[in-house]
Amino acid sequence: MEHLEYQEGRTELESLGEFALIDRLTEGFGRRHRSTVKGVGDDCAVLGTGKRKTVVTTDMLVEGVHFDMTYTPLRHLGYKAVAINLSDICAMNATPKQILVSVAVSNRFSVEALEELYAGIRLCCERYEVDLVGGDTSTSRVGMVISITAIGEVESDRIAYRSGARLHDLLCVSGDLGSAYSGLLVLEREKVTFQANPNFQPDLESYDYVLERYLKPEPRVDIVKLLAEKEIVPTSMIDVSDGLASEVLHLCRQSKCGCEVYEERLPIDYQTTRVCSEMSQNMLPVSNALNGGEDYELLFTISQSDYEKIKDSTEVHIIGHITEEGSPAVMVTPQNTTIELRAQGWKPVE
Repeated sequence: MEHLEYQEGRTELESLGEFALIDRLTEGFGRRHRSTVKGVGDDCAVLGTGKRKTVVTTDMLVEGVHFDMTYTPLRHLGYKAVAINLSDICAMNATPKQILVSVAVSNRFSVEALEELYAGIRLCCERYEVDLVGGDTSTSRVGMVISITAIGEVESDRIAYRSGARLHDLLCVSGDLGSAYSGLLVLEREKVTFQANPNFQPDLESYDYVLERYLKPEPRVDIVKLLAEKEIVPTSMIDVSDGLASEVLHLCRQSKCGCEVYEERLPIDYQTTRVCSEMSQNMLPVSNALNGGEDYELLFTISQSDYEKIKDSTEVHIIGHITEEGSPAVMVTPQNTTIELRAQGWKPVE
């Protein structure tokens, strides 16, 4: 039996962060099959040898890390688990087709609870015309773990990787930014109040938009369709799951370029602004947009020649442009000062 050798010493997970950890763990894995077009390093793997390619992605949600059952309805959780994987399919400029669902649960959950979870999964599948084609169930000693694999299709000449941005390309984003994190802030605030006073009844009606953005995000399948209708193929694309700053840096690193993002062009909803002002005088909406995460909007670049096709869209916002290799990724403020963008990234929960 082959013995595995381990390096002496110990490297703590938090010393790397999510992205460096992935790079380290997957280093040295080669490509053995011609049908493996793209492996680790993008929103999806790309497979196939014909003109039409299959894209595949997987994601895992862990109770206590990615969701809190105190304020997360099971139906919303099921819907969100599917939606965030479909978002990765969209980030390749592809159309989602199938999913596989694996769930591990403790005996704290009943059959009826799982039926509620799957009702949300079914609702998302129906809305985006996706088939559930398999999965697995298992026992968990504590809490719930959900893992979903999503499969999509795209023509070879329409695939958008993270690595294709070119000098002077326009940087675009769909929807608005920072609202999902604002919804999480509201839920955490109400949770603290409830724990102090179990008879407390929260009034969340005026936060409906930001709460839905966090609890029930929508994959931007409509943007993929819009780009196809306007005959635009993005030069690069990624979905905004970890905050705008993190995703911009991914595009710049893999495209070997810099960029300028203009603060005044960042799309921020008024509820996001209001939540920030309620939470702290020092909490800026732009910070939520840059670092909050879980918006699941699409960040992409297009050629300047496509500007006329997209300029009047209400769902796509041009927020900056690509600069030359070796330039930093920066945000330009209304006062014309520049701030270098930095990724927050994932950290393990202690």
